[in-house]
Amino acid sequence: MFLIDAFNWTHLLQPQFYIDNGGLWLVLFIVFAETGLFAGFFLPGDSLLFVSGIFSSQLAASFYDTQSDFLNLAMIIALTSVAGILGNTVGYWFGRKIGPSMFTWKDRFLFKQRYLYQAKEFYEKHGGGAIVFARFLPVVRTFAPIVAGIVNMNKKKFGFYNIVGCIAWTTSMLGGGHYLQRFFLDKFNYDLKDHLEVIVLGIVLVTTAPVLFKMFFSKKKDPSQPTNPS
Repeated sequence: MFLIDAFNWTHLLQPQFYIDNGGLWLVLFIVFAETGLFAGFFLPGDSLLFVSGIFSSQLAASFYDTQSDFLNLAMIIALTSVAGILGNTVGYWFGRKIGPSMFTWKDRFLFKQRYLYQAKEFYEKHGGGAIVFARFLPVVRTFAPIVAGIVNMNKKKFGFYNIVGCIAWTTSMLGGGHYLQRFFLDKFNYDLKDHLEVIVLGIVLVTTAPVLFKMFFSKKKDPSQPTNPS
C-alpha cells in the first residue's frame, strides 16, 4: 500500500498508487486525461488498466460491488470505456479549435513537437484505423485524437473508431489482467499482485517498443516537411 504522506514523484508512474489512493474514480480520471489531454501523455495507460483488472474486486468495492466477479469486471470495463471515449472526444475538439496553432508552439516540459509529428505521421499512414491502433501505443494514444481534430476528420467517422478502439483497448487490458490473475491463482497458486513491478515493466517494454523503434531506427526527416498520406 502506498501512503500519501510518503509520496514520491515516481509513484505517478506506478499504477497501484492510483488504485490504492483514489480507487475507481481516480482510475477513470487518469484514463480520461491520458487519452485526451496532451499534458497527460506521461500517465500510465496500458499498465494501469491491466493492473486494474488484477484488482477489479478492490476497485468495484470502492464504487459499487455487484457481488459478482464478472459483473464487477463488466462494470469497470463499461466505465473506463466511457472515460476513454470522452477523453478522445475532448482531444478531438481541442484539435479542431486550437490544434493548428500547436505546430508553432515551442517545446515545453509537458509538450514536445516531436510527439505531435509522430502522431500526425501515424494518423496519415493508417487513416481512421489509427484511432483504434493508437489506443495501444503510449504517447501516440494521447495525440492521435488531437491530430484527428487538426485535420478535420469526419465527426461520425471519428466517433465510430473512437468507440471501437476504446472498447477493444479497455476490454483486452482489463480482461487480460483479471483472467490471468485468476488463471495463475487457480493453476499455480501464483499471485500476480506480488509481482506487479515485473508485470508493469513488461507491459511498458511491449507497448513502447514500436514507439522507441520508430524514434531511434526509422529514417529521420525534417518535421517541418509535410507527410504525404499513403
